[in-house]
Amino acid sequence: MILPDVRLDVVDDLVVGLVPCDIAALASDHSGHGLSFGSGWRTIPRILAREMAAKADSTRIQLCGRLAVETDGRRIEEALPGRQGRILFGFLVLQRERALDRAELLDAVWGERLPANAASALTVQLSKLRTALPRGWLAGRSSVELQLPAGTIVDVETAITSVHRAESAVALREWPRAWTAALAAQLVADRRLLPECEAPWLDDWRRRLEDVLLRAIEAYAAACVGLGGTEVTGADRSARRLVELAPYRESGYRLLMEALAVRGNAAEALLVYDRLRIVLHEELGVAPSRELQDVHRRLLGA
Repeated sequence: MILPDVRLDVVDDLVVGLVPCDIAALASDHSGHGLSFGSGWRTIPRILAREMAAKADSTRIQLCGRLAVETDGRRIEEALPGRQGRILFGFLVLQRERALDRAELLDAVWGERLPANAASALTVQLSKLRTALPRGWLAGRSSVELQLPAGTIVDVETAITSVHRAESAVALREWPRAWTAALAAQLVADRRLLPECEAPWLDDWRRRLEDVLLRAIEAYAAACVGLGGTEVTGADRSARRLVELAPYRESGYRLLMEALAVRGNAAEALLVYDRLRIVLHEELGVAPSRELQDVHRRLLGA
């Protein structure tokens, strides 16, 4: 099945459907399908391009990779107050479903390294943030809540939603939908959350996004196998990456075996199984799962 696609000239702070800054071209002059990493270009299915256009007037916040905030057609992230202000803003965005008391905000920004005048320092940061953000976004004094416009798109939330959609589509064998959703999740989760900032709560979110990335790669590889044709190359590449990132995750080996078998490399697929069997036996003292054993037997009988 051929997935029509478009090409986007990608700058450093682009995330699919979120903050598409400085897009130089949206042309369907590329007939391949999959994810291309050459010469600063990414290939993205037309369905995502339509989604981007439909959300062009939305408020969009990108926390992974380069921080970007766009609202009413304006970029405002440069007005955010320094590293501490950006940590505070990121925390407020990711906790935006509830009001936060000042103790939580102090811990989010400074952790155990509270300054001597912590209360005053937080007041200053909040004041600067109120000035930088559109009127009405930051509500409350003793407790603070970020009230974003309806329909705001936050890249982290999009990644989490997209990977759920991808896994659901894989379970239903709806390969084009799984392919698109898994790719959207990868393009976010593959970037480090607020890379210039450090805080314990950020570590927790980064671990969560690492899990999202692994699940998205797995769903993408499964979708590529399901689609077949030239997409099998994407399955091979993604499965190998999954094995590298998570060497004890059996699904990566299974998907790699399936991709290799589809490409006519059954012998190499059997070697992948043997590598997994040795790793599991020598390091964990267990055998591959029944599902992997079934794939192995099927390949032996092919």
